Amino acid sequence: MPLFSQAISDFWLSPFMKGNVLYSDEVFMVIINPELNEDSRVMVVETFDGGVMAVLTPAMATKAGFFEKEELSESTFRQKLNKAGITLHGADYLFYFSEAEKKVLMQESLDGVVRPLTEQDEVRFSEFQSSASEQDLDDAYVELDHWAVFGSFDQNRLVSAASMYPWQASKMADLGVLTLTSYRGKGHARKVVRSISKYAYEQGYEPQYRCQLDNLTSVSLAKAAGLTLFGKWEVISPNSAN
Repeated sequence: MPLFSQAISDFWLSPFMKGNVLYSDEVFMVIINPELNEDSRVMVVETFDGGVMAVLTPAMATKAGFFEKEELSESTFRQKLNKAGITLHGADYLFYFSEAEKKVLMQESLDGVVRPLTEQDEVRFSEFQSSASEQDLDDAYVELDHWAVFGSFDQNRLVSAASMYPWQASKMADLGVLTLTSYRGKGHARKVVRSISKYAYEQGYEPQYRCQLDNLTSVSLAKAAGLTLFGKWEVISPNSAN
């Protein structure tokens, strides 16, 4: 059995299956792909097995001074990008459920304190948001009008919530989760992540959990919820030079 579903591998590998190979060795590959969209005109993916794949448009390759049959390494690749003023957004970890863990998840029953949230929960959700810091709200990006929203309650008070939306016109459902500070470490976040992920699977989507590399709390939650690290993803910064 493969560690992850084919849908995950296909999604992340598809940009590297088109275009021309600029450089390739056992651990590092650079692809020139003219079909990349504007937001992804430079992208780097490091998979769980240690392989690093970079893809960029012909225009970005020209700007950075790359040419065919050039000896490259990940380090020299990044140096050339920096010298050309091409900056990458801070890397995200990508977590998914393994095929084995998915089977376990799909056999679980919804915990009694966790349920889907609807428009009827607007007052509770507003109170929940007002109890969280602006930084936590920005980091989590949990919204009541997202494609799917689940919440965990403590004596009828909403204390943890997760929401999802289809990501990049794919069958990936990107999720965010937020738990009020005084209720952390009590299992609420784990329950909402697993519950909303099961719902996503039932709708034909693959749950996706992203977080910054330095967000150790979020990394710990991903692992506690049964997710497995797929790799790291970097994309060109919106503020990067054209």
